[in-house]
Amino acid sequence: MGGDNGTDITEFILLGFSGFVFVQGHLFWGVLCMYVVTLLGNSLIVLLTLADSALHSPMYFFLRHFSLVEILYTTTIVPRMLADLRSSCPTISRASCFTQLYFFALFGIAECCLLTAMAYDRYAAICCPLHYTTMMNQRACVGMVGVSYLAGIITGTSHSVFIFTLPFRGANTIHNFLCDILPVLSLASASTFWAEVAELIITTAFIFVPFLLIVASYAYIIAAILGVATSQGRQKIFSTCSSHLFVVILFYGTATAAYMRPQADSFGDTDQILTIFYTVVTPMCNPFVYTLRNKEVTGAMKRLMKRYLCGP
Repeated sequence: MGGDNGTDITEFILLGFSGFVFVQGHLFWGVLCMYVVTLLGNSLIVLLTLADSALHSPMYFFLRHFSLVEILYTTTIVPRMLADLRSSCPTISRASCFTQLYFFALFGIAECCLLTAMAYDRYAAICCPLHYTTMMNQRACVGMVGVSYLAGIITGTSHSVFIFTLPFRGANTIHNFLCDILPVLSLASASTFWAEVAELIITTAFIFVPFLLIVASYAYIIAAILGVATSQGRQKIFSTCSSHLFVVILFYGTATAAYMRPQADSFGDTDQILTIFYTVVTPMCNPFVYTLRNKEVTGAMKRLMKRYLCGP
């Protein structure tokens, strides 16, 4: 409902799929299949890292929480996306939009921070092996995970409160399939200066700084790899962090491509495709990246299957 009479908007119209009218049926089944794979794959990682004692190391502790966040992150977005793909005029109430934006920001920032914790774990294992158990003790690991969730809560709360305390009395059409920060903020009927300042501060603190820490960790890791005399040794070290590095590139690469586009190009069909990629495709890739080439995870999977299919 629009706010032409001076009253605040009570619902928004989501036009994220307006450019995909002729393929919405195929898109529905494609997104549904990817969502199911995401749920099953990441749930399997959570189960394996809990059930198998061989995976009770800091690296898999972080991976367990990362997989859990991936499940929650996609569940914040995909079920409504699927419903909208079946609707002729998809709408979302203001309260639901607030809730979706809150959890979207919360779990997105938690992912950034968990990726940073995983990078630090790889740095400690490769560059400081003699001090690894001290640096990555249980208290440190729990603290890093706790900080990741806390950063997400701070971000989700700040963005949601700053944006939804603004008046919305004009257009109510969001050119996206979810309540993302910039599309919603562009509809505000008052100055968005302080909301934009808050976004800049939070983005710097919880996205840019973690990214720099990841880059710094891998700079030390690369230096350590180059210092190894044999190619076999370098390959062995690189294999321990290649999966994480691929996920970092995939996550930050697609998000940067979506959010760093020129303003004139934003909210277009290309932007929607990029958003689908980092909200649906990237979480689906995580289980494959961490299982297909990981002997410890595949070994745990075989042991779990043997335990339940063949008995103890």
